[in-house]
Amino acid sequence: MGINTSQRLALSDDILMKIEKPERYIGHEVNSVVKDRDNISVRFAMCFPDVYEIGMSHLGIQILYDMFNSMEDVWCERVYSPWTDLDAIMREQNIPLFALESQDPIKGFDFLGITIQYEMCYTNILQVLDLAQIPLNAEERGEDCPIVIGGGPCVYNPEPLADFFDLFYIGEGETQYRNLLDLYIECREKGLGRVEFLRRAAKLPGMYVPRFYRTAYNEDGTIQSFTPTEEGIPERITKEIVMDVTDTYYPMKPIVPFIKVTQDRVVLEIQRGCIRGCRFCQAGQLYRPVRERDVDTLKKWAVEMLKNTGHEEISLSSLSSSDYSKLPELIDFLINECGKNHTNISLPSLRIDAFSLDVMGKVQDVRKSSLTFAPEAGSQRLRNVINKGLTEEVILKGAGLAFEGGWTRVKLYFMLGLPTETEEDIEGIAELSNKTAALFYDMVPKDKRTNGRVQIVASTSFFVPKPFTPFQWASQCTKDEFIEKAYQTRTAIARQLNQKSIKYNWHEADASVLEGVLARGDRRLCQVIRRVYEKGSFYDAWGEYYDNERWLETMEEYGLSVDFYTHRERAADEILPWDFIDCGVSREFLWREWEKAKREEISENCSLKCQGCGAAKFGCGICVVPREGV
Repeated sequence: MGINTSQRLALSDDILMKIEKPERYIGHEVNSVVKDRDNISVRFAMCFPDVYEIGMSHLGIQILYDMFNSMEDVWCERVYSPWTDLDAIMREQNIPLFALESQDPIKGFDFLGITIQYEMCYTNILQVLDLAQIPLNAEERGEDCPIVIGGGPCVYNPEPLADFFDLFYIGEGETQYRNLLDLYIECREKGLGRVEFLRRAAKLPGMYVPRFYRTAYNEDGTIQSFTPTEEGIPERITKEIVMDVTDTYYPMKPIVPFIKVTQDRVVLEIQRGCIRGCRFCQAGQLYRPVRERDVDTLKKWAVEMLKNTGHEEISLSSLSSSDYSKLPELIDFLINECGKNHTNISLPSLRIDAFSLDVMGKVQDVRKSSLTFAPEAGSQRLRNVINKGLTEEVILKGAGLAFEGGWTRVKLYFMLGLPTETEEDIEGIAELSNKTAALFYDMVPKDKRTNGRVQIVASTSFFVPKPFTPFQWASQCTKDEFIEKAYQTRTAIARQLNQKSIKYNWHEADASVLEGVLARGDRRLCQVIRRVYEKGSFYDAWGEYYDNERWLETMEEYGLSVDFYTHRERAADEILPWDFIDCGVSREFLWREWEKAKREEISENCSLKCQGCGAAKFGCGICVVPREGV
């Protein structure tokens, strides 16, 4: 699997000289895989529909790339969204989108797999199809087109994208792909054609083929029914899940890019899932139950990946690293191992307590680092509503320990527009920020304040209700309501005694509202997404390219209302666009949690008490081997 450095590039030297960061498009990175085309049965192009630097930082693609390329008869290559400069040249010169490893056009591949991580990337999916010269709508594609398959968290409501995909893979990718590829090879050998392959694929676990399902609507726009159109196609699709996350695929030789990317480090996924049950958090519900990786295996993987990449940093990845039961043992090992080569250790998703701060004191350069707390809400009442198990006492105690340890910069993350939020809750954001700053001045004598003053960075994002959370029935704020809440927050911070030590950042309201439309939308949005793309929209996730007016005018053209998708509360019996998917967490459990939220009641985490969410039916992880303590 060596690199053929004489291989032609899809882009001429002249083009490469004109564009920003040509290294995004030339392939040949360390540990990228090149195979002999003559010995391959299936060619798979794996796409992240955003710029190279972001796509290269995504662990899921690295895992699947490694898994596919470990199969002798499969060659998996990568493709990302070309940046706007190259996009214009490719359209002008009719250059088809190509894979990095072989530089061959994507249209000649058997599969194009697109990971869908964020709603604001939906127009980029159409950019990728368009540049690849693949018809945008699945039903327009002939036998000469790849099978376009979607995966990732956004496919838990695939309906706004249903027209553009032949197939969606619901759940974790390690389990069913071999069966799908074998079915494809079998259908090809028998000359059965594209539609018959999809018909048979629709009967495999975790596979959703939109063309075989029909939606009917009530007069008020809500869904009347969602049904398969052929016999033998399942009415409900259960997510795929890896039962044993230790004995599975993991990339021991991650690709090392030529340029700096968002996550320029080795990533060690220590567990999947989360015990916490925050009611706003989609990932916490989708990836249940919690499954830990064996600590001795993680130690071995860490050493091997650092050796194979030359990276100078390793990051522990999970939704809540503090909850990994063997974290102290793993950290001690990494501190010892990484210390030999001056390798940094990055620890995102830690709860701020004495242990975490002790660890960070050992592994971080205090002068460079800031600590992050995520209270999410300004008052204890609202933190109870969202089931965020973090009290003001815990936050201030953690901040106090941090100040004692030499930290002088603290980031506080909040959400505005959470269900039941009041002006007092918003005022609480300013008050908590002020109390954190005041604590620094109380604890740290003037002669020990290296930077003179503490910096508290309070950041607010706008709450977007997501499918498969207890808030999937909740109304979302309008743009004007969001802006008013940000203004109230800023005004409240300006009134605080320590306001000069507090910096306030807030998110764009327009994009949050559209994200809400796409997150809980139905199949009628496909025509809107296509039309918006045809009018020139892509890279909507990048503020400088996002055109809100274009989206609003197009929604209106098709007689669809933003408020219908965002601003109304759903009824208990309404059919939701994603109800045909079983993610393991039952609708009854989510409704129970929604009712508890309205009563301001908390639910204990999975390690303390089973809440009967439904994920125990998978028979793995914490549901089988509960742990004591938090």
